[in-house]
Amino acid sequence: QVQLVESGGGSVQAGGSLRLSCVVSGYTDRSYSLGWFRQAPGKGREGVAVIRSTGAITYEDSVKGRFTISKDRAKNTLYLQMNSLKPEYTAVYYCAASGLWFAELDATAFRYWGQGTQVTVSS
Repeated sequence: QVQLVESGGGSVQAGGSLRLSCVVSGYTDRSYSLGWFRQAPGKGREGVAVIRSTGAITYEDSVKGRFTISKDRAKNTLYLQMNSLKPEYTAVYYCAASGLWFAELDATAFRYWGQGTQVTVSS
């Protein structure tokens, strides 16, 4: 059974930083994509960053230079380092896993999801 468990969310002032973590268990595919998505109140779920088993990474345009996605395979953990946070980044952040090694920032390509962690950025 595949499980993804996020942690690290919280409240921070604009310009601050947070690091999200996602522990992935039960996932054995050697080809995969792992992603971070977010959903603000009243909005759809949007892709933030994806890292593939090849090491290739894609970021959503507004977070380029601010966010860094990484993975520690030994710890089965996915990370999202978020710097220079803006109030518009306030949302529930989800990690997700896909069996597609070439998945893009498209939620429909991801089969497994965590429960989400709240990130609130105040001005």
